[in-house]
Amino acid sequence: VIEAVEITLPWPPSANRYWRIFRGRAVKSADATAYKKAVAEVCDGMTECFGDVIIRLDFFRPRKSGDLDNRIKILLDAMQGTAYKDDKQIVEIHARRFDDKANPRVEVRIQEREI
Repeated sequence: VIEAVEITLPWPPSANRYWRIFRGRAVKSADATAYKKAVAEVCDGMTECFGDVIIRLDFFRPRKSGDLDNRIKILLDAMQGTAYKDDKQIVEIHARRFDDKANPRVEVRIQEREI
């Protein structure tokens, strides 16, 4: 049995704030860059997965607004290169949404799929 890794990540920025247009090109926003850096710090020292990956995401949002799917890609992209080499390794995603105004976060469980 392959052991799962569980980590808690900060609340991600909205997909609407992730990209900005600069001189006619889409570039990552300052919020996106800061979030990726924060995720890398949490994942520092974590063993990177190299096989197929199953991920469970429990989003604890700060207020009762926003779509669950609006933040999934942001978070998965931010973990790329730290928790796994490439997000194309993800073969299964389970995502749930909860409310926690006092402590917004994402609780992540990552497990390599057994062959």
